[in-house]
Amino acid sequence: MSEPNRASAQITKDAMYDAVPPGDFRAMMDIDRYLSRSSAFDKIISATHDHFWDPLDARYIDFDAPFDIESEPMIPEWMVPALSTELVDTALQGKERIRFINETARFMLSSILHGEQGALALSASLCHVMRDPGAQEYAANQAREEARHVTGFTQYIKARWGKPMAPGETLTTLLEEIVKSDQVFKKIVGMQMLVEGLAMGAFATLFKESRDPLLRKLCQLTMTDEAFHHKFGKIWADRTIPKLTPEEHAQVEDWALVCFQKLLGNLINPEQMKDMYASFGLDWREVMQAFTEAVTDEQRRKRMQEGTDIFRVLIKTLLNAGIITERTRDYYAFYVDMEELRSEGERMIGDDIAEEGIAFLRMVNFVSGAQQAAE
Repeated sequence: MSEPNRASAQITKDAMYDAVPPGDFRAMMDIDRYLSRSSAFDKIISATHDHFWDPLDARYIDFDAPFDIESEPMIPEWMVPALSTELVDTALQGKERIRFINETARFMLSSILHGEQGALALSASLCHVMRDPGAQEYAANQAREEARHVTGFTQYIKARWGKPMAPGETLTTLLEEIVKSDQVFKKIVGMQMLVEGLAMGAFATLFKESRDPLLRKLCQLTMTDEAFHHKFGKIWADRTIPKLTPEEHAQVEDWALVCFQKLLGNLINPEQMKDMYASFGLDWREVMQAFTEAVTDEQRRKRMQEGTDIFRVLIKTLLNAGIITERTRDYYAFYVDMEELRSEGERMIGDDIAEEGIAFLRMVNFVSGAQQAAE
């Protein structure tokens, strides 16, 4: 593809995000391309060794750690939006209520697993299209890290339930669209900012609130990687969003909202979990009606908002990036106080957790390196 055609196919405001079609391997052997590496990603590439961890090595995380899944809820009730409805709240008590909470956690963590698989595929796909060698190397590093997340969450779900739940159709369709898209901005906004932003919010919340120490450990280790993945999207936003035309900005903003709505729907839309509801004798259509009724009840609406608090990081990411304008602000304002969010600055709630995790990894890796040297 010629340069003019390639440029017209992408929203490209910085050369380091220039891309070619996936099948144009000849472009990757352009001798001038090898010499045009940007330095924007060098720091996050060189920091890779600081947050290395192996999900199959008990020195980092031991998946044999026990947890009484039948007697203890894994997450607090406020993280289960369905319990904010009168229908589900009154129908489930005792051990069945605990099972419902933990099956909701299973669905949530299965969705995270599928999201990590999507991030792995997307990172690999960026290696095929990014012309900048630095961006390409970063994408290759991320693919490796996403692969260990897939392994980690698979091992956790196997340890607690045996196998994951199938993804809802909404999540499946969104991940497929992001991975297969020829538009780099859709990949970066959809995955690096939205899905990764949601993941950071979920991991931070689970790290603070989960009663399972093993899950908290897994979330922290994963966050040591995700914090850097998030920075890749931030670099793109800083170099791209201010240069967009109004029409291009609207295109990016609308795509972000589509992704947000689909991710939110995957979490709280009963249709995405209809098999799970059926296993508790509940009809997902009746639960959907109960959600509608809960929205008109101020107390229950507040509980629903608390249950979707994991989207706070995601919304903050979009707001700080300048993607959200008055056109779409009200959609997000239903779930968070936008003025409060803006006043918090750019530091994310998960940053401190990730930094503590990196300190732990440095210690483990240093001891491991010293032992190998002694041998």
